[in-house]
Amino acid sequence: MEYISTRGAAPALDFAGVTMAGLASDGGLYVPREWPRFSADEIRAMRGLPYAELAVRVMLPFVQPSLTEDELRALAQEAYGRFAHAAVTPLKQFDEQHWLLELFHGPTLAFKDVALQLLGRLFEHFLAKTDAHLTIVGATSGDTGSAAIDAVAGRERVDIFMLHPNGRVSDVQRRQMTTVRAPNVYNIAIDGSFDDAQAMVKRMFNDAEVNTRYRITAVNSINWARLMAQVVYYFAAALQLGGPDRKVAFSVPTGNFGDVFAGYVAAQMGLPVEKLIVATNINDILHRALSTGDYSAGTVTPTAAPSMDIQVSSNFERLLFDCGGRDGVAMAEQMRVFETTKAMQLTNAQREKAAALFTSARCDGDEMTRAMAWAKNNCGEIIDPHTAIGLHAARHAGIDPAVPVVTLATAHPAKFRDAVERATGQRPALPARMGDLFERAESYTELPGDYDVVRAFVESHATPSQ
Repeated sequence: MEYISTRGAAPALDFAGVTMAGLASDGGLYVPREWPRFSADEIRAMRGLPYAELAVRVMLPFVQPSLTEDELRALAQEAYGRFAHAAVTPLKQFDEQHWLLELFHGPTLAFKDVALQLLGRLFEHFLAKTDAHLTIVGATSGDTGSAAIDAVAGRERVDIFMLHPNGRVSDVQRRQMTTVRAPNVYNIAIDGSFDDAQAMVKRMFNDAEVNTRYRITAVNSINWARLMAQVVYYFAAALQLGGPDRKVAFSVPTGNFGDVFAGYVAAQMGLPVEKLIVATNINDILHRALSTGDYSAGTVTPTAAPSMDIQVSSNFERLLFDCGGRDGVAMAEQMRVFETTKAMQLTNAQREKAAALFTSARCDGDEMTRAMAWAKNNCGEIIDPHTAIGLHAARHAGIDPAVPVVTLATAHPAKFRDAVERATGQRPALPARMGDLFERAESYTELPGDYDVVRAFVESHATPSQ
């Protein structure tokens, strides 16, 4: 498999290359040159497979020749062996149409673990073949940071610098990052929003002076390997609900667009998907883009669903590229306009192709609260604010009642105890394996929202690539 940049100017790379690179050198995001596709019979043959084996079947076309099937299998079995549920991503029923896909049984209680437990092992596997040192620089709106840190803490030849918006993540999310005491982990709390942090990370990727001394890579969903791993659970859920002989719709709480784009990839690979419902909170740039073609960034409004408090959704570029005829020159110009003005209009081709598979919804705080209460009162399920936004969108999407609708449960409710308690009257407890989280000492560095200050901190602590 060969990978190309959405902006057309970066060199094509193999799977190992895109995993280690993260962002393309021209500022674009890597995508496969063509989508691998399974026949209906090949998908049927995946029914009943253990999750790690299903992951091998789905991901193998993307990783060859960088990994053999046996190497991929060993990595997947190790990654998913750490999950607290034998099914890894179990499916639960709400009612006759609606289902809940629990993606939070990994070590940090969020869907990011499904990809990052694998990605950490991929980094180690590829680094073992060289003498290089890797510097991970990432931004998190809450869950990516803890999942990435858990995946690489203590690993040789890797340093991780994780930026989070100071005071804008939940106390559980923050502590899951800042209580990890490993010499290769650096937590940075910056003044500003997640978008500010993400902009700094992207700038560092394109900073020639930094990249001369350090081998910088990403763990955010701009890294193709992470997004690839998320494709698997769409297959897992659909197979349990009758796929490929029955279409399934998915409702996805969406911020950076990576999780729902993984559903788009599954559909391109032959999985029969009825609709992908993009569920946003009041930071609704994606809802506006998909419903009216207006992709313009506003001011980030903090909410009880902080992982969705985003106004620049990096992975949306991958969809626009694929729906716009895969024209890298045109995509580069479209993104140049957006990065200069913070606004752009989708082309007719982009809107029409996206509308064939995507629909979207905006959910405010009251609607989110009512969805949490409905899940508890009618189904006995306690869900977190992000999942509640997905559930609200799912129940109001007007999907044919004969089509099952799966809401992705992206985080354990105990990560957002205050919001859940306000909505349901019940304060969710942390699982026993992290019950002492609030007794652990924290360690992080507060920095201003200034790129030069953050860059200087990274350079003073990172290990050069050779």
